[in-house]
This record gives sequence, structure tokens and C-alpha cells, in this order.
Amino acid sequence: MPVLILKPGREKSLKRHHPWIFSGAIAKVEGQLKLGDSVALQSADGVFLGVAAYSPDSQIRARVWDWTPRDIDAAFFAERIRHAAALRQAAADEGVRLIHGESDGLPGVVADRYADSVVLQLLSAGAERWRGAIADALAALPGIARVIERSDADVRELEGLPSQSGLLRGEAAAGPLTVREHGLEFAVDAEQGHKTGFYLDQRDNRGLLRGLAKGKAVLDCFCYSGGFALNALAGGATSVTAIDSSGPALAAAQANAARNRLSGAEWLEADVFQSLRKFRDAGRKFDLIVLDPPKFAPTAAHAEKAARAYKDINLLAFKLLNTGGRLMTYSCSGGVSPDLFQKIIAGAALDAGVDARIEHWLHASADHPVVMNFPEGEYLKGLVLQVQA
Repeated sequence: MPVLILKPGREKSLKRHHPWIFSGAIAKVEGQLKLGDSVALQSADGVFLGVAAYSPDSQIRARVWDWTPRDIDAAFFAERIRHAAALRQAAADEGVRLIHGESDGLPGVVADRYADSVVLQLLSAGAERWRGAIADALAALPGIARVIERSDADVRELEGLPSQSGLLRGEAAAGPLTVREHGLEFAVDAEQGHKTGFYLDQRDNRGLLRGLAKGKAVLDCFCYSGGFALNALAGGATSVTAIDSSGPALAAAQANAARNRLSGAEWLEADVFQSLRKFRDAGRKFDLIVLDPPKFAPTAAHAEKAARAYKDINLLAFKLLNTGGRLMTYSCSGGVSPDLFQKIIAGAALDAGVDARIEHWLHASADHPVVMNFPEGEYLKGLVLQVQA
């Protein structure tokens, strides 16, 4: 196996089992390496540190597969995938994240299960190198009829990889994929939808919203396929206004509402920022507002620009809340830490002239774990805030 040797003193993070090696930490590579090949990691004084996948075009030059000397082969992936699946105990008709990248010891591998189907994303050079073994291991899990690939995220460009999508294993499903959650059924667009077709990470938070919605006027911003909006309707909201700039997303949300025989929502195809300003100018008020925007800061380098966007949208939302109303606000930006996000929201409340208290700190559902040695895995963070009199 080729060897990647670090510069003196650059092994500290690896000794804490952080799985990324950046290009600036590397002294030299001994041996020939292609995209995604396995490489032994070694400190400047010759100490073995782990086995990683090599990515010559990425700033993250290597991602650790294991901390012990071992072969990286099909058996390795079968073992890791069986272990990850065994940790998730969802029923077969529910959605569950089977593999959550670094948190399951499989950097760059994301796999979501919807009933008998798995939608797979391969986001790193190492994951791409072993696509066949990963697909085989997923297809071998009990109850899995097909593996569908959605490796079309922008991050693949940073790895020097083209987009890849399509059926990897099994036969195409006879009808649309669906997922059941909190008694509701949602269609999953595994071919064209966001990420793997549905946001499983918000499962617990959608359930929390349902418990808060009874008798409330609810505004759901960036509603996508209606996850929060439908739970608000099911929870007894007096009115639900849902906004998204995507016509196909709104059509999917309305179809999901019809699928669950839920009616009465107002669906708006519009820019959320502009809509909130129009509501403010018109004097509209709500009792419960959900802000679940797309990723504003993919990396820490984008944090400053993202902070302005988060502050703007939350300031507007605070101005639209009735006294005693609640704001459920989220960031899925890995470049914005939970502490920074809370500071941004505090600044928005101050500028909006409201006093607000935190009722809940929100995170991704339990099938999206965060390992202690990789805090970057905590990408989704949120708050439930209540506006005081």
C-alpha cells in the first residue's frame, strides 16, 4: 500500500481520530496513487496512523477508513454497512438513514432507506472507488429490493468526480417511492428531488411541530414537499400558509396533502424573503413560523455572508409573530456552528425589538448521529423560540 507521510506536528488531529487530512498537512506520498485508492497514513517520525482514501484534487486530500492496519476491500464495506444498519431499528415502511458518512466510519457515503428501496449518495473519491462493493452490501441487506444512486451533489466537483444517478441494483419500482412518518405518507422523488428525495433529518422536529400547531396560524417557509405543513394540518392548525420558490416542490406538497386527505393550506410559489416583507407591510401575523432554508454556508468561508441572510430572514419572522408566538428556525449549513447560529438569532430578535426565550435546541433525528471526534457532522441545528409579551 502506498504511504502518505505528514509534516512534523500535523498528526495531532489524527491521534484524536479526526478523519480528514488536508493538503497542507502532507509532506509527501510514497508510491503511485489513483483517485480513491487506499493509502497508509504515517507521521513524520514513522508512526502508523490509519488507512485512508486518497483524493488528489480535493483540499481534503485523504479521508480515514480505519485506524488500524487492515485491507480495504468488499468485506470491509459489507461489515461496516451491516453494522450501521443494525444500529437503526425503523420499521420497513418508514424512512431511515442507514449510513451517515463519517459517523458510521464510511466517509462520503450517505444511504437512506425508504421501505424496500435504498437511495445512495457517494460524495468522496474513496466512496466512488468502492461504489460496486457499497451497492452490493446495501442490496444484500434484508428486505432491500433496489439501490438507486443520487450522486449529483455539488461537493463531488471538489473531488474531481462527475455526477452519477440511476438504478444501481435490483429492478425499478413499480410505482413512486413513499415513506410513512408520524402516520402520514409522503411521496419520495428519488430521481429529481432534493438530496435523496426527502429530509429524514427533520423527522423528530416535524413531530414536535405537530404538537405545537393546534389552534395556531402557521407559516411554513421553504416548505419543499410539505413535511412541516402537513404535520401542522394534522396537528389541528387553524390555518397553514406554505411558501416555496419551486413549482415542482409545491406540486409535490399539494399532492402529499391530497394523499393524506388534508386540506385548507394556502400554497404560495414565491421567494420567501420577498414574501415575508410583503406580509410585514400588509400587517399579517402568525402564531407559529417555520424557517427551514437551504444551505446558506457550505463551508466556514461562507459563514459571514450566510450570517447576514440568516439574520435578515429571522428578523422578518420575529416581526410577523403574535405575542406568545413561536419561531422554529433552522440552519443546515455546516459552516455555521450552533453557537454562531444562536448569536445570529439573538441579534435578529434584538433588532426586531422583541424578547424571546429558547424553549428547545433542535438537532437531526437519531439516525443522523454525530461522533465525538467529528463535530463537523452536526450540520443541522435549530431553535424553538417563544416571543414574550
